[in-house]
Amino acid sequence: MSFYIGLLHYPVYNRKGEIIVSAITNLDLHDLARLGKTYGAKKFYVINPLTDQQDLAKSICLHWVSGHGAAYNKDRREAMSLISIASTLEESLKEIQEIEGEVPTIIATDAGKGGRQGVTYTLAREIVASNRAVMILFGTAWGIAKELIRKADYLLEPIFGVSYYNHLSVRTAAAITLDRLFSKIAEQ
Repeated sequence: MSFYIGLLHYPVYNRKGEIIVSAITNLDLHDLARLGKTYGAKKFYVINPLTDQQDLAKSICLHWVSGHGAAYNKDRREAMSLISIASTLEESLKEIQEIEGEVPTIIATDAGKGGRQGVTYTLAREIVASNRAVMILFGTAWGIAKELIRKADYLLEPIFGVSYYNHLSVRTAAAITLDRLFSKIAEQ
């Protein structure tokens, strides 16, 4: 099982439905790196085309991987070393292809506010349990642009709670997603 996490900052929507580049947040880096490490991701790609945002992410990672934070918290260093910064999704996919010798299967996520029908977690578990490389792609802001979702190999069914409210943070959605995908594999 070779899986990768992608956190997409462009192209994503703002609350008005416009395509934007969203900002990188410290919490997303820390929490998704720790999540990836916990569930066995090979890498966690932070995808943002803006050099100032890339520099911010690199600075945060440097602190925890080789700076003062590395000595202070070795567990955090281990998780943060999963992070790779990419300008585009294509750049991250190319790097995975170089590592794995194949183009990864892309499983995109979306809150389900319209558009393409998502695959079930049962099917997604089969996909990630295969011997193929898989990129699980999460969006920031108000979600991944539909044009990119259409290009994904699969769209995962949305996470629904018990109320009408459906606006989870990407950190929370990613944790639920990976647990749904991998806890069942561990039981088999």
